[in-house]
Amino acid sequence: MMSTYTYPKYPYPKYPYRISSEQEAGRLVRHPVVVIGAGPVGLTAALDFAARGIPTVVLDDNDTVSVGSRAVCYAKRPLEIWDRLGCGERMVERGISWRIGKVFFEDDLRYQFDLLPEPDHKMPAMINLQQYYLEEFMVEECARQPLVDLRWKHRLLSLQQHEDFATLVVETPDGVFSLEAQWVVACDGANSDTRKMVGAEFTGQAFQDRFLIADVVMKAHFPTERWFWFDPPFHRNQSVLLHRQADDVWRIDFQLGWDADPTEEKKPENIIPRVKAMLGPDAQFELEWASVYQFACRRIDRFRHGRVIFAGDAAHQVSPFGARGANSGVQDVDNLGWKLKLVLDGVAPESLLDTYHDERALAADDNIANSTRSTDFITPKSAMSRRFRNAVLELAQEHPFARPLVNSGRLSTPTPYLASPLNTPDEDAFAGLMAPGTACADAPVRVDGKDGWFLGLLGGGFTVVTFGEAPLGEVRAGGIAAPVLRIGIDAADAKGRLAERYDGADGTTYLIRPDQHVAARWRSFDPDKIQGAITRAIAA
Repeated sequence: MMSTYTYPKYPYPKYPYRISSEQEAGRLVRHPVVVIGAGPVGLTAALDFAARGIPTVVLDDNDTVSVGSRAVCYAKRPLEIWDRLGCGERMVERGISWRIGKVFFEDDLRYQFDLLPEPDHKMPAMINLQQYYLEEFMVEECARQPLVDLRWKHRLLSLQQHEDFATLVVETPDGVFSLEAQWVVACDGANSDTRKMVGAEFTGQAFQDRFLIADVVMKAHFPTERWFWFDPPFHRNQSVLLHRQADDVWRIDFQLGWDADPTEEKKPENIIPRVKAMLGPDAQFELEWASVYQFACRRIDRFRHGRVIFAGDAAHQVSPFGARGANSGVQDVDNLGWKLKLVLDGVAPESLLDTYHDERALAADDNIANSTRSTDFITPKSAMSRRFRNAVLELAQEHPFARPLVNSGRLSTPTPYLASPLNTPDEDAFAGLMAPGTACADAPVRVDGKDGWFLGLLGGGFTVVTFGEAPLGEVRAGGIAAPVLRIGIDAADAKGRLAERYDGADGTTYLIRPDQHVAARWRSFDPDKIQGAITRAIAA
């Protein structure tokens, strides 16, 4: 539930509406995929599908990027996905990278954490970047992709499903027309019209707590860290969060309580005193954007409804504590794209798309659980809960056992699909975290004398990675050709991190999925076992 106003500092682009050739000619065209919504998740879907060779139409009822900074925190795994899609480095360069978080109780530092304590990763633990920059970069990348047809001022009016396609009725400035899609991917946000059109259930918990976001432009002495206060002297009995963004914009979140009036709280004359109480009466700042919001933790019953597949906030919602919303939506698309490609190509059965629900509903439930726990800690609902929270904060400063209990928002990390039906279970013992279903860890490598990164070598399909020699250059199974990457021969393990993170003894072999998750691993290279694992990973 949003109430917003803006001070236009960022030069919002206006993207031109163009009538499509099919509407102009009055032709009914069937497209492989139509994406609804050009926010971060819909734009990621367009780029991912195009990278996999899927012609994609994107419909959006607006003609610009999101107003206000909105989502600002983007985690390492989504940045790795965007890096594969050609946008990641630009986002990191424009954004503010950080890894340290500090938690204060009243005015004392009680606890701090490091999101990426180990070295040698290409992408940072987290960046802060206004959503409008994020979307602008992806729109520009879409314009470079011939397989992306991004259509502004196209509003979906209705959707009718058939056995092997869907019919969409769309309104534009030139009237109403129909188009067809083999698959519809709904990325149209928390208030998804598409979800209502298919009658999908959306269940979970709505929270009454209200929060004020104030984005202020200022030169400040705060370090580039995430600071969270419980019961600070400048905002008693409530919480405050501080983040730095690009362009000297600082995000401040003020907890307001249940009975706050959103209309009143969003007025500058009520926001500015709160900011001055925090920063001091002589602080020089300018208010750029503000919003008063409530939130819910809930998800859709099934992520696939016939020919319609849901991703991002259209499929699940969480509280903003932990930056799990947009980050999770990007990982939805990463999970879906390769499966959709194999189904469209006839390589895999449609049942592979049902595993999208299996894996991403698990991730949504994980995010909802973490987000709900964070909300309960930040906004205790009883005197006993508040006493427990305050005791944890008091103890955390001196006693390590209390620090894991401090919960100012568990920051987004990828959910491993450990029980996925696409995994081949381990036969051998392995150390480390790279179990089947887990997102691959990056590491520095050298190829032909040049420095690079392991994830950049995996491409967009199945890859076999072996530590040492292999008898084959590729493994074929069920229409899949998986190239073999030999660590120590095709690519050097530049600092030994790869062997360390993958427990890569000589002969150790991994099968990596197209979304850079581990599908299987063995202690030796066995083509028959690899073929079986590929067959299992495409639900054949």
